[in-house]
Amino acid sequence: MTFHPVKNMPPRKQIGDTVNFHRTELMPIMSLYGRMVAAGEWRDYGISGLREVAVFSIFRHTAEHAMYRIEKRPKLAAKQAMYSVVGMDGQILKRGSDLKSVLRVLERKLIRAVK
Repeated sequence: MTFHPVKNMPPRKQIGDTVNFHRTELMPIMSLYGRMVAAGEWRDYGISGLREVAVFSIFRHTAEHAMYRIEKRPKLAAKQAMYSVVGMDGQILKRGSDLKSVLRVLERKLIRAVK
């Protein structure tokens, strides 16, 4: 039996090729998520690590579109800002270089939910 090398195969995707959230970034996100779940506002989440962006999607119901997306784009760190919160309609609600300050736009919704 003879094995021949396969030519023209795309290179395997390396783990380092994707953007992901670090543990220190996930801690404030999950803290806010837990408080919103306790308030009954959010129910599910999803995390995606893509080539240029890491996305934390927040859902009210599992089968719906994401209510909010928390995005991390390292390539925009020098130009605009690395973190952003995007609404359901695609509008950027808040953008900044500090994750905690960007998440404040969603914490305001927690204050309204508790009233």
